[in-house]
Amino acid sequence: MREIFEEIFVNQPLDPMESARRGGRPNLRKRFYEQAAAGDVAEAGYLVLLDGRSVRTPGRRPLAAPTRALAQAVADEWSAQGDLIDPAGMPLTRFANAVIDAVADRPAPVADEVAKYLGSDLLCYRAEGPEGLVARQAEVWDPLLAFARDDLDARFVQVEGVTFKAQPEHAVAAARAHIPQDAWRLGAVSSITTLTGSAILALALARGAIAPDVAWDAAHVDEDWQMSQWGRDELALRRRAFRRGEFGAAATVLRLAR
Repeated sequence: MREIFEEIFVNQPLDPMESARRGGRPNLRKRFYEQAAAGDVAEAGYLVLLDGRSVRTPGRRPLAAPTRALAQAVADEWSAQGDLIDPAGMPLTRFANAVIDAVADRPAPVADEVAKYLGSDLLCYRAEGPEGLVARQAEVWDPLLAFARDDLDARFVQVEGVTFKAQPEHAVAAARAHIPQDAWRLGAVSSITTLTGSAILALALARGAIAPDVAWDAAHVDEDWQMSQWGRDELALRRRAFRRGEFGAAATVLRLAR
């Protein structure tokens, strides 16, 4: 079954735009099972079972999750597949593969990458104009910087324009102390940080200070304001829809992996 997983999940163009660039849809494998469900807990965690059989990641490790609820959420993706298995519609399974095969072995570099974002966080860089965008950024982003100040003891400095300005070392260090250490929540925070450009936003979501939909909208203040002025960008919206699935998987992990 390892070969099946490699065929499904390795070297597949998941983003629809990337698939189109390569000349069409990827080759999808036919569904080879009838039922998917969470199994009993084992050494690796709660197993994901296909027709009662445990399956493995592309790295030959058991596909398992730290809680039954999360394992069932992964299994639900498999249950939702039709006659063909489309990995583009299985962001939680792909996330699980990445955590099990990569993050679990080397968490430190992942945490370091999140910390880098704290030094140049999206929420700290404010537009010089127009007035409507400036006001919208302040409305949505100021409460998140207040969260960092009050909950993380991290006082970040706002920067006008896009020229890099180093943040206070004590602010970065204070926020970094709240980056999760367990592989699943660390992977979720890392994914959200990369998708949104904001580690502060990811930490707010991890600590339950903001809802996923609110967090997603906060990450797209600039883009949404531009489209409100100049019209919808359908290509950008299609890319955003794909990233939203990745974001949703990470948010699900933060909710269910405790």
